[in-house]
Amino acid sequence: MTPRLSVTARSSAPVNLPALRLIPLGGTGPEDVVVDHEGRVVTGVDDGRVLRVDPRGPARVEQIARTGGRPLGLEVLPDGRLLVCDAERGLLRVTPGADSEGKVEVLVDRVAGAPLRFCSNAAAAADGSVYFTVSSRRYGLQDWLGDLMEQTATGRLLRLPPGGGEPEVLLDGLDFANGVVLAEDESWVAVAESGAYRLTRLWLSGPRAGHHDTLVENLPGFPDNLSRGADGTVWVALAGPRQAPLDWLHRVPVGVRRAVWRATRPLPIRPLPVARVLGIGPNGRVRHDLRRRRAGYRMVTSVYEHEGTLVLGSLLEKGIAVCELPGPV
Repeated sequence: MTPRLSVTARSSAPVNLPALRLIPLGGTGPEDVVVDHEGRVVTGVDDGRVLRVDPRGPARVEQIARTGGRPLGLEVLPDGRLLVCDAERGLLRVTPGADSEGKVEVLVDRVAGAPLRFCSNAAAAADGSVYFTVSSRRYGLQDWLGDLMEQTATGRLLRLPPGGGEPEVLLDGLDFANGVVLAEDESWVAVAESGAYRLTRLWLSGPRAGHHDTLVENLPGFPDNLSRGADGTVWVALAGPRQAPLDWLHRVPVGVRRAVWRATRPLPIRPLPVARVLGIGPNGRVRHDLRRRRAGYRMVTSVYEHEGTLVLGSLLEKGIAVCELPGPV
């Protein structure tokens, strides 16, 4: 039987997330963070810039590219180039440039003839395959909350074969598909379904190849970007805690959900001042549950482990955050 876990039941007493050190970037919304081969943090901000900063010393922010859209998920390739999921332009490959512009190539901007909309996150396999998500085919990034409220279930997990070509749709009907991560041995790929509070796993090899199941469910918040840390730990950024009004809304007819979204769309979004991340083992069990109230850093949308530290990103903040990694629970 595939192991499942109610994280809510296991995580009633999360460990305190250590104090955060904030590094301003001169830009807003470092939605995803990765660390390159030189130990530098790479992220994208809302004006289209891709930035690089070394968190170990005086923070000098470098611009290494500009996508011309809105960069979200990032992945560092073995040759130092980057995969960038751009919410407006699709799946891109970026060669960092010393002239601050870099080279930007469009890998995928259409799927089966339809424009690729709301490309969210990507993971690269050893054979050159790229697994990437589309969060919604109804709403764009600016209206992400509308998709969560309505639960359109129009998200997708796709695979771009080595060398390019036509992307293959691996999973459809996902509830706001978001972060993507490969198992350490690449036997499976997991995708965060933010609107369903779960990580869905698709088996890539072995006797269950081609089948999907649930790696972990009933999460205490909205899972966003995913990354893989030491010992195969899957790091999950929780963009915000579950809220009773939204859980109630998901139980009413879709027409009511749409009406509520239309009525609330003009209102400003006020995320709770809580930072929370989870570390999940390959068997679905919680290794880390780290939370900090009044952290001074809201809406954590990404987390990346590197040399005993955690780097956090946010869709709303003006910088990244760094802290020490506590021991497992």
